[in-house]
Amino acid sequence: MHNFEKLNVYQRSLDIIDKIYQITKKFPKDELFSLTSQLKRASVSIALNIAEGSGRSKKDFSHFLDIARTSAYECSAILEISERRKYISSKNFNYLYNELEIIIKMINKLKSSIRD
Repeated sequence: MHNFEKLNVYQRSLDIIDKIYQITKKFPKDELFSLTSQLKRASVSIALNIAEGSGRSKKDFSHFLDIARTSAYECSAILEISERRKYISSKNFNYLYNELEIIIKMINKLKSSIRD
């Protein structure tokens, strides 16, 4: 097991990827190459940047965590657009939005812990 796999924020990001892949199956087919693709890529980017950054210097890891956090914000915006278009339920939106907020806070905490 790699060190990043032990991070709760990494595991939580994998959980949100699973949920996003599940809900995007129900998106309209004409969104396949726009919102669907972009939401999947942004969610995967969270986990990938945590993983990639963990193998670098503290300074680089901090930068990759910034990218992961930015991807989480991107997911939040895409989810809001998706809810407004009725592609996802309010229940799914609220769940995912809250999970992303937790992930963002976890990233912030991890980022501050590696500065020491």
